[in-house]
Amino acid sequence: MGKQMTEMLKGTLEGVVLAILAVRPAYGYEITARLRDQGFSDIVEGTVYALLIRIEQRGLVDVAKVPSEKGPPRKVYSLNTLGGEYLEEFWRTWTFLAERIEQLHHHIEHPQEEGE
Repeated sequence: MGKQMTEMLKGTLEGVVLAILAVRPAYGYEITARLRDQGFSDIVEGTVYALLIRIEQRGLVDVAKVPSEKGPPRKVYSLNTLGGEYLEEFWRTWTFLAERIEQLHHHIEHPQEEGE
């Protein structure tokens, strides 16, 4: 993943993880695996775990300790009401930015169409 992609992802990964948790609760490794399934192949577990600590501290998720077949109990994260509200705002912001960036990109790629 290039430096520019990494920097852009830093600002959006929180919302992406919350969107994953909106589908169903998950533990850290499972979230990393889902991110990789969605094409975020360079995401490392350490990044996800650090983010999970932050969103837990901010009260955006609920955490339950679930027994594990191997080793200590797993922390399973689920989206709570505050996290759902944050996610809704994330999607509104994402849509706004994506529309503006696409509009800008279109005008740069097709400047002759501006006066039409």
